[in-house]
Amino acid sequence: MTRGKRWLKFNLVGAMGMALQLSTLAVLNHITPGHYLVASALAVEMAILHNFTWHIHYTWSDRQQAHAWRQLLRFHLSNGAVSLVGNLLLMRILVEAAHAPVVFANLSAIALCSIANFLLGDSWAFAATPRKGASTPLTTPPVSLSSAPRATKPG
Repeated sequence: MTRGKRWLKFNLVGAMGMALQLSTLAVLNHITPGHYLVASALAVEMAILHNFTWHIHYTWSDRQQAHAWRQLLRFHLSNGAVSLVGNLLLMRILVEAAHAPVVFANLSAIALCSIANFLLGDSWAFAATPRKGASTPLTTPPVSLSSAPRATKPG
């Protein structure tokens, strides 16, 4: 699959995850006003789990997957870390310093973190692994013993 097509799939999944994240944030922010950082962290985690499921079955479905728990750990360490840390830092800056509305600030944070998330997902969290039973190409063709020239005894 081309990187451009994968980028489009990534963004489609990201748009669904963003809708989930923003709606979760809006509900949590309404229920517990003033705790936007906790609400943001919970909303981001919901989106991370959602996006992981879609990425493994849709965006990077053509790549052999490692064990699901290992892959989820890699996804959390890469995309999760960027999303959580990036969102929380940017939320604090945009809400407290710039006085932006919570949902708008979160939308901005999501957009800023998406490129790093795609690159980390493509190169590490969902990196291509050799398929079981697939042979790796040899740099030189193997020599068959039956077709090798036979040494002759000097006469």
